[in-house]
Amino acid sequence: MVVYIDLIFLTNLFIDAVLLMVTAWMRKIRPVWWRLILSAVIGAMYVVMMFVPELSFLFTFLIKLALSVMMLLVAFGFGSMQKVLRTMGSFYMINFVAAGGILGVHYFLQSTGEMFNGIWYTTSGGMSFELKIAFWFILCTFVGVMLFFRIVQSSKQRTERMSGFLGEVQVWIGQDHIECTGLLDTGNQLHDPLTRIPVMVMESALWEGYLPSSWLQKCSEGNVDQLVMELGDESFSWQDRIRLVPYRGINRSHSFMLALKPDRVEVFMNGTRFVQDRVLIGLDGGTLSAEGKYRAIIHPDVTSHEEGCTDMNQKGDACLSEPLQAQERETRVQNEA
Repeated sequence: MVVYIDLIFLTNLFIDAVLLMVTAWMRKIRPVWWRLILSAVIGAMYVVMMFVPELSFLFTFLIKLALSVMMLLVAFGFGSMQKVLRTMGSFYMINFVAAGGILGVHYFLQSTGEMFNGIWYTTSGGMSFELKIAFWFILCTFVGVMLFFRIVQSSKQRTERMSGFLGEVQVWIGQDHIECTGLLDTGNQLHDPLTRIPVMVMESALWEGYLPSSWLQKCSEGNVDQLVMELGDESFSWQDRIRLVPYRGINRSHSFMLALKPDRVEVFMNGTRFVQDRVLIGLDGGTLSAEGKYRAIIHPDVTSHEEGCTDMNQKGDACLSEPLQAQERETRVQNEA
C-alpha cells in the first residue's frame, strides 16, 4: 500500500481550515487569516504523526482534547473561559456534523452486498466494521455537508431574527374581531394621504366572512379602483368604514388599496400589549408570507411608545391609546367618588 503523506496533509489542512471558518461564522467571530491557517497547519500535522510509530502515545483522548483547545486558542485567542467553551462546543458540533454527514452519505449510497461484506463477526460475539471511503468522495461530501449545514443554520438564524418582530394582532370592529400573526415592518410608511392615519396591511382572505365576495375577488385581481362604482350598489353593514387608500407600488405605479377603519387594533409583542384606535387596515389580495409565518404587516406607529404604550411587566395596565386612557381615568374618578 502506498501512502501519500503530502496529499493527506493538504486534505486535512483544507478540512481543518473549513471547519475553523464555519466555526467562526457560527460564533460571529472575524478571524485573522494567518492565525486560522496556522491552526489548520497544527491540525494537519497531527494527522501526519499517525504514520510515525514512535509518536503513537499522542493518540489518546487527553492529547486530542488538548490539541483541539490549542487549535482554537491559536485561531481565535482566549478572550474568556466562557468564550472558549462556547467556541469549543460549536467546533465539536460542526466536526460531528461533518463526520456524520460523510458516513451517512457513504452508507446511503452503498448496496446491501457492499455493506454486509464490510461487517465481521468475532468469536466473542462482537461486530467489526471495515470502512473504505475514497479520497475524492470524502472531499466532495465534506464540502457538500458544510454547504448544507450553513444553509440550514442561515435559515434558522433568519427565523430567530424574524421572531423578534412577530406579534399577535387583533382587529376589532364592533363585537367582531380578526386574529392573526403580524410582522412589524419598521420601513412601512404607508399613510392615508388626507388624514395621515397609518395603514396596516392584512390578507383579505382573513375577512372572507365579513366582506362581499365580489370585493375580495377584486382585491385578489388588483382591481380595487373599480369598487368606487359599486360602493353604493351593494348593501354592507360596514359601508361607512370603507376607505380607498392610494399607494405607489414597487414598479413606481400608482394604485389603490381597499381599507377598513376599525374601532381598535391590539398588538401583543415581546410581552407588551399595544392598543391603537387611529389606524386603517389595508387589505391585500395575495399572500404576505410564502411560508405562512405571518398574515399582516404591522405599521411601526401602532407600536410607537409615543402613543402611550407601557410595558405590561412594569405596569399592570395594558398600554392604551390616548382616548382609551382618558376614558379609563374618568372611570377611576367615578369609582373613587
